[in-house]
Amino acid sequence: MEPTRNSSSSTERTSGKKTVVSSASAKPNGKSIVVSSASAKPNGKSIASSATAMTPSAHASVGTANPMNPEATTGLSSAHRDQVMLFRDVSLGPQEAELRFRLIHLWEARNPNTKILIGQEMLLIDEEVCFQFFTYFGTVIQGFVPAGRVGTFDLSAGSVYKLTNFFGSRSKIQYRVADHSATVSFSWNSSLSVFENPPVLFPVDRFRFHSYDEFRANCDSKGDLYDYVGHMKLVNGQTISEHMVLDEADIAEKRHLCVHVQALDGPVMKLYLWDQAASDFCQKFKSYGGTPSVLLVTTVNPKHLGGTLAITSMSSSRVFMDSDVQPSKDYLEWLNSNAEIANSVAAEVVTKPEAVTLEELFTYIKQETSKVAWFECTATIDDVVRGSPWYYISCGGCNSKAFKGHTSMICNNKKCWKTEITGVPQYLTKISVYDKSEQAVFVILGDAGKELSGKHAAELVATYFESNEGVGADHCVPIPQALLDTIGQTRKFIVKVSDHNFSGKTQTITVTKILPLAVALPATSEEPGASSGFGNSAGDRARKAAEILEADEAKRCKSG
Repeated sequence: MEPTRNSSSSTERTSGKKTVVSSASAKPNGKSIVVSSASAKPNGKSIASSATAMTPSAHASVGTANPMNPEATTGLSSAHRDQVMLFRDVSLGPQEAELRFRLIHLWEARNPNTKILIGQEMLLIDEEVCFQFFTYFGTVIQGFVPAGRVGTFDLSAGSVYKLTNFFGSRSKIQYRVADHSATVSFSWNSSLSVFENPPVLFPVDRFRFHSYDEFRANCDSKGDLYDYVGHMKLVNGQTISEHMVLDEADIAEKRHLCVHVQALDGPVMKLYLWDQAASDFCQKFKSYGGTPSVLLVTTVNPKHLGGTLAITSMSSSRVFMDSDVQPSKDYLEWLNSNAEIANSVAAEVVTKPEAVTLEELFTYIKQETSKVAWFECTATIDDVVRGSPWYYISCGGCNSKAFKGHTSMICNNKKCWKTEITGVPQYLTKISVYDKSEQAVFVILGDAGKELSGKHAAELVATYFESNEGVGADHCVPIPQALLDTIGQTRKFIVKVSDHNFSGKTQTITVTKILPLAVALPATSEEPGASSGFGNSAGDRARKAAEILEADEAKRCKSG
């Protein structure tokens, strides 16, 4: 559900936001028309200042793309009968008029906590085309099909439809993907049909780009979702290279990937792609003969992650690369002509946390003006702290701590939607470390534990229970050798200074990431494809560990 325009006087907002509209439709002579345009901010600093601004020749191509064709003008006016309503005229309440539009994109809307389906959301663009600075604009609005009616309508992205009888509902405030104040909601008596051979142009897509400064200004606001286009610097820490291969097994397991991106000669920032967007990225990345350079992601959410600005994908996000759409093509043309400028900023310099000694870290914690922050510390592991478990059992759905119920595991997170869960061991390991200035205790959580030992906690727990079949579920697995073998290693830790450090409740420092050892392992130590096989093995072992724990717990409960 998204905002768009409110009245017949509504047009694209002129608040400095950049909108790029692409349209492709068949002229009577059978030739295809492709139009891209953008409105630029006066200062011209943002990449979103437009795709066409990057390629001066684009103005000429747009100018000749039927801007003054009498046939197009006649077709537009004749198509708008009294019963046909433009999106700009959609208001709140029930409507009986006919809408004509192209369906740009559709996606599921689910409750973020319960994951229950709320409905199907859509991005729609109508047939309105306005001659303005050699640009055709179609008005964009968000559509919505309630959960109970999902599947009732045959919807396909890219198709053109006619809709009668709908309800104009108020657009949501958070995470909007269009500028209209109303949303076209499909109601009980809505009638939808494919619009065959439309006599007028229907734009094929619409993009709203934000610059780095605009994303930073709207960070954590949960407001409108805008689009990003730039070039890739790193993918999951790997430098973009000609023969780059993605670790799809690892991406699928973590359900996300991180791309360092840069727009024009601006700052580098992190772009996190989740779930479907991550999967789409992998598929598109592989589909190119060579390694793609340009990345365009729609409807991203700016957030502070790791103490710095980052943008993350949403369920509505789409992923495009080099030659997929006109704005990415235009950016690629600029990139090829300005390679020296594009490569002038090093991703490592912009995104790397500040390196500090342990003494400097504790000094920062004691300062009254200190805030939550991330740092890089190089330290030597002195020991793995005994006396407390090195792992905990988490909910397989949300990773929160799980506890034992009467017959099964129960998640401790009240917002978790799972009623019956599978317990999965996760790292909760304390290590004592030192450098030349100070000593400290670090706590290793989640993926950081695997980065330290090379093995998942679930795999280590499963291995122990397989070797010790007589032990019960209450038995605490001793510290595994894989962790003890790290004693004496000097590693680089990315640590988070949190509120509990400032309150004085604990001086234990949380580790969020552990960088690889400075000396790389021999190339022959791992066969090709080992990462994929290991991922599957770890998953099987995790399930087996959970089954052993649950089976033993059930036996214990039955025996009283």
